Amino acid sequence: MKNKNQYAIMTGNEACAHGAIAAGMNFFAGYPITPATEIAEIASAQLPKVGGKFMQMEDEIASIAAIIGASFAGAKAMTATSGPGVSLMLENLGYGIVAEVPIVLVDVMRQGPCQGVATVPAQGDIMQAKWGTHGDHPAIALAPASVGEVYTETIRAFNLAEKYRIPVMILSDAMLAHMSERIRIPEPGEYEIANRKRPTQPKDDSYKPYADDGTGIPPMAMFGDGYKWYVSGIIHDETGFPTTNKPEQIEIQIKRLLSKIENNRDDIERYEEFMTDDAEILLLSIGLVSRSSKTAIEQARAEGIKAGLLRPITLWPFPERRLAELAAKAKTVVACEMNEGQLYHIAREIVGTTPVAQVTQNDGKILSAQKILEKIRGVRS
Repeated sequence: MKNKNQYAIMTGNEACAHGAIAAGMNFFAGYPITPATEIAEIASAQLPKVGGKFMQMEDEIASIAAIIGASFAGAKAMTATSGPGVSLMLENLGYGIVAEVPIVLVDVMRQGPCQGVATVPAQGDIMQAKWGTHGDHPAIALAPASVGEVYTETIRAFNLAEKYRIPVMILSDAMLAHMSERIRIPEPGEYEIANRKRPTQPKDDSYKPYADDGTGIPPMAMFGDGYKWYVSGIIHDETGFPTTNKPEQIEIQIKRLLSKIENNRDDIERYEEFMTDDAEILLLSIGLVSRSSKTAIEQARAEGIKAGLLRPITLWPFPERRLAELAAKAKTVVACEMNEGQLYHIAREIVGTTPVAQVTQNDGKILSAQKILEKIRGVRS
């Protein structure tokens, strides 16, 4: 895995597990669920080889609780599940956000709602990745579109979690998880490895675990290394203790949680543009659907239709500014997705007066280039 210019045939789930280990993952806890189970299986086999730990938990709630605890103890920790499992994890996801715990949660999306259809892909968890847990809170979610990108975006997910002390989600899907592609394995040293900031002050009562050091991201001590600190899921002040009767402190902490992401959008946001320079019809899609969109754009261009694509790779925070800029130059924006219009509703809030159309498919099959091309022709006429 470490030879220069080494290539491998991998599935998306294999790329996710190996990318996590390349990022420094040394703890995985999970519960079997289609179509994500292979990630846990690979982690169980590979982590002991690098001194890591694997735990199969009794359910999804215990899985996210375990990785939160492991992260407090200094581990780089991950779990993997699908939509029904994410639903069970959301309370502890909120805990991880307010306690500022760096973890990675992989959601291999499948048809929903509820148990849905376990073995087919969908893109119905876009809103859940942002708004699933309650309250005003930040979110980072990444949406790779190829097996190779699953590998590199998993590394980036760990880096973002460590830099910003936040749970980070990766949205794959059942097709991407199980399809095989040839990918290049990056050599160690080619990619960034980020680690959380550690406190440097004395290990005495002066230590405040949530004190802002000027970056909005407090340094994080490790349980057992001598610092005393209090952690809970309640809004707190710099000491970690609740601020129930201190409205001004509540607002300060909520705004800091949000601003540490908003103030670093340039580092966090990543997107791809395809033929957008003169695009009159702008497609908006993520994941595998973006690949169908590119084919449709090439076919439309052959017919003289100026189409282009904006693909959010960082799904949350959403690349609002760039979408607004491109939409202002376009005649129509078309959201292409495997759900009933989640990207469509996001786009309508952002693009102003530019018309927004949609093409959806929600039957467990990949949205085809032909169907997208037909929509492009329709909105042009």
